[in-house]
Amino acid sequence: MTLIEDKNALTPKLIVTELDKYVIGQNDAKKAVAIALRNRYRRKMVPDELREEIAPKNIIMIGPTGVGKTELARRLARLCNAPFVKVEATKYTEVGYVGRDVESIIRDLLTCSINLVKKEMRSSVLEEAQIKAENQLLKSLLPGSDSKEFEANEDRKSTKEKFRELLRAGELDDKEVEITVMSNASPAIEMFSGAGFEGMGINLADLSGMFGGQKQKRKKVPVKTAKELLLNEEIEKLLDMDKVVDEAIRRTENDGIVFIDEIDKIAIKSKTSSGAEVSREGVQRDLLPIVEGSQINTKYGPVKTDHILFIASGAFHMSKPSDLIPELQGRFPIRVELKSLTKEDFIEILTKPKNALLLQYTELLKTEGVELSFNDEAIAEIAGYAYDVNEKMENIGARRLHTIIEKLIEDISFNAPELTGQKIVIDKEMVKNTLKEIIDNDDLSKYIL
Repeated sequence: MTLIEDKNALTPKLIVTELDKYVIGQNDAKKAVAIALRNRYRRKMVPDELREEIAPKNIIMIGPTGVGKTELARRLARLCNAPFVKVEATKYTEVGYVGRDVESIIRDLLTCSINLVKKEMRSSVLEEAQIKAENQLLKSLLPGSDSKEFEANEDRKSTKEKFRELLRAGELDDKEVEITVMSNASPAIEMFSGAGFEGMGINLADLSGMFGGQKQKRKKVPVKTAKELLLNEEIEKLLDMDKVVDEAIRRTENDGIVFIDEIDKIAIKSKTSSGAEVSREGVQRDLLPIVEGSQINTKYGPVKTDHILFIASGAFHMSKPSDLIPELQGRFPIRVELKSLTKEDFIEILTKPKNALLLQYTELLKTEGVELSFNDEAIAEIAGYAYDVNEKMENIGARRLHTIIEKLIEDISFNAPELTGQKIVIDKEMVKNTLKEIIDNDDLSKYIL
């Protein structure tokens, strides 16, 4: 059962609370996505005759880069265990041009959903698969152990069970063993390429059977590696792919989330009919039926897009949402503006989230035996520098913090293997001494920070 199916699991307030653990500020955007997610549960509870009529309320997030737009969508998908894909609008071209067609977005979403369902269904066949994988390994470690004669001999049978215990305890992990695994035979020629091939909903892996299909291959590997290879192979054999695909399509159609980044780059900025303008408008027109609701053919079967949630985002520096074609604007009724980050926001980003930036760096250096810490004054100084540089140059949001911290601890990180056992405290003076000259020199700042 996914969280979204539990009535009390994901109330809007709880969704926002969970998002607060990873994204600082942006309360309006959090509220909008929380309501959109909750509405999915509400839709499942309405009478059948009305359910199909309720369309998702798609969202456009407007705000500069690095303020949390992508992270919001990604965390939302993880929260409800939903199929999720992030795409960049600029990577797609109008039908008839070389490049990816927009229908491939839904195919990618279905592939994500299949992987998600397979991962969940692994547990139901894991025990049986482990026994089968063990038997395969024991057959290699004790030749003939699968024969009736071997099983009839009590001493040999006892030896086999002792080996099984050693195998499960990991005591044979380093021993090399020769096993037989299946491998796909690669086709001798490339039959198709580009959007035309992709549009057929087929891939080369599926066609490989026409050129020999799967072949058995002998490999000599450590037992630890063999266990993993054989286990995955046995799980694939035991999974009911018809059930996996049916469930994956259902989730894609009802729970799927598509995040379209840089949608402002395909917005029309003028009424001229130049090639670039026409191409951008073409991508919008190709996106329209998918966002409105249509049926996309895939190699696993048709997928309806009527109830997939689309979240678009863009900085809209050179254009505005009203520059999108009117029909597409109408399919994104909810618009939220994400604010630029302040110095106080940067301080929280460095320290507050579960995946806080400073925590990441301290844990990385801990692997070298170096205990790195930052005092409060140093954190405030780093946040101040990040804010000032964003104000003076291009505003890249929280990504500026990565650049500044990398520069700040560059020497420590480089010499870390020789600093094992040391405790290093980053203070305000160290931050100033390391960064002040670069930040004060505009020319250097442009290239380094």
